Amino acid sequence: MHNVVAEVRRGDFLESVHHGTVLATGPDGSEKVRIGDVDAPMYPRSSNKPLQALGMLRAGLDLDGPLLALACASHSGEDFHLEGVREILASAGLSTDALRCTAALPIGEDALRDYLRNGGDPTPLTMNCSGKHAAMLATCVAGGWDTASYLDPEHPLQVRLRETVEELAGEKVAATGVDGCGAPLFAISLRGLARSFGRLACAPAGTLEHRVVQAMNTHPEYVGGTGRDVTRLMRALPGAVAKDGAEGVYALGLPDGSAVALKIADGSQRSRPVVMIAALRRLGVDVDADTTLAELATAPVLGHGKRVGAISATF
Repeated sequence: MHNVVAEVRRGDFLESVHHGTVLATGPDGSEKVRIGDVDAPMYPRSSNKPLQALGMLRAGLDLDGPLLALACASHSGEDFHLEGVREILASAGLSTDALRCTAALPIGEDALRDYLRNGGDPTPLTMNCSGKHAAMLATCVAGGWDTASYLDPEHPLQVRLRETVEELAGEKVAATGVDGCGAPLFAISLRGLARSFGRLACAPAGTLEHRVVQAMNTHPEYVGGTGRDVTRLMRALPGAVAKDGAEGVYALGLPDGSAVALKIADGSQRSRPVVMIAALRRLGVDVDADTTLAELATAPVLGHGKRVGAISATF
């Protein structure tokens, strides 16, 4: 099912490898890179969030700009992220007490350090999915739906979101699970995920799909956070939409409809950006012409605090 997609070298010595599955498609849907079984169902994890945000807009959510980007986020927990979540909730007449996501600490290193220094404890607000949950609650208010049960897979909101995922992916959801944040999680194939991001990225101006892409690409710091690779990737690629996910998932769409979807088999995050850049190179993106993309093309292997090797893609 999976093949070697990245290798870890300490000096000249091959220390480890990462297996994975990768699909890169051109504007017409033709396969430019296909590694592993790209038609097997998998959980996209947080890479599903732009798809879910589109479903929320279709159901009446009235967000745009940075707050819509935050609805698609796995945020680092920086102050502007937390304030944005509060703003989404307040716009619907709700407080943070309405959040049903798992209590957690910020995932950004600097944000976590500052939060713990100030005596912070895990809360739903500081959980990286709180922007999505706040948007789900605001959608429920707009639709006149119950807010207490919004995580139930049979809730009208979740039914709408599942239908949107299936429409964009061009396939039926293969399984429904519970994500780390407590929300329903919809399994689709890597092909379906790539198809979804390609459709989002090339949607015409004025559509709700384009609204999601524009919000994320214009405000990528709300999607990830300071220094995060997903933030840097969208800043380097105008008009692109990208979203990282747990368990080594990454998806990206380009304005011409090209797309990449990948999963690292062991769930590790360290090789995920490296594999993404390799796939972009195969799509014809001039990776070496952009400093950010060139930096993401490899990841350092450290020894005594210094770079002594690198993680690189094998294709």
